Amino acid sequence: MPLYKTLTSNSQTTVKIWKITESYEDLLEPLDLKPNSLERVLGMKSEMHQRGFLSVRHLLREFGYTDQDLFYDDNGKPHLKDGKHISITHSFIFSGVIISDVEVGIDIEKQRDKIAIIAKKFVDYEFNYISKNDEDYIKKLTVIWGIKESLYKLFATPGMLFKAHFIVIPFMLNDGKTVAWIDYENKKYRYNTHFLEFEGFTCAFATP
Repeated sequence: MPLYKTLTSNSQTTVKIWKITESYEDLLEPLDLKPNSLERVLGMKSEMHQRGFLSVRHLLREFGYTDQDLFYDDNGKPHLKDGKHISITHSFIFSGVIISDVEVGIDIEKQRDKIAIIAKKFVDYEFNYISKNDEDYIKKLTVIWGIKESLYKLFATPGMLFKAHFIVIPFMLNDGKTVAWIDYENKKYRYNTHFLEFEGFTCAFATP
C-alpha cells in the first residue's frame, strides 16, 4: 500500500498522505463503501477523481476508520462519527487526510506556473513580502493558496474570501510553518500552519 508520508504535528494531530499508484479496480476491491459513496464514485466522469476518492478511503483505514465512519454536513465539510475532526484533500496523484482532536484543514496542490495568473484573486497583504522577481515565487504562491484553502476548509463558512478574510504571515520556504489569521465579521482567529513540498506538490495544513 503506498502510504507516502505520516506527519505528527502534535500529540493531537496526524496527517497521512497517499501516493495513488493503483488502478481504480485495485483501490475499489478491498473497500466496503456505503451505498451513497459507491453511487458517488460510480458517477464520477474522471478516473483520476475516482481513484482520489477511493485512496481517501484507504487513508481512513490507515487511521482505523471505515467509509461508514465518515459523513458530510450541509456545507460539504467532512466529519467522523466519533467526534474527531477531519479534513480531506486530493490533487492528481496525491491525497491527504488530517485527523485531530481540534478543528483542522488540509490542502495539497500541484506547483504550477498558472497560479501566478490568478494571484491577485487570492493574495493581498502577502504581496508585501513576495514578488514576481522571487526565485521561488510559484512555490510561495502555492504555499499561500494551500494555507488559505486549509483555513477555508477548517472554518467552513460560506461567504469567506481568500483575499479579503485570510492573512498569511511572512515565511521562508525552509521554515515549514507560519502563522495565519482569519479576519471575518469583526473577529480575528489565529492559526498555526505547516507546509511541505514533495515531487512538485505542496501540502499545507492548519490547526488552532
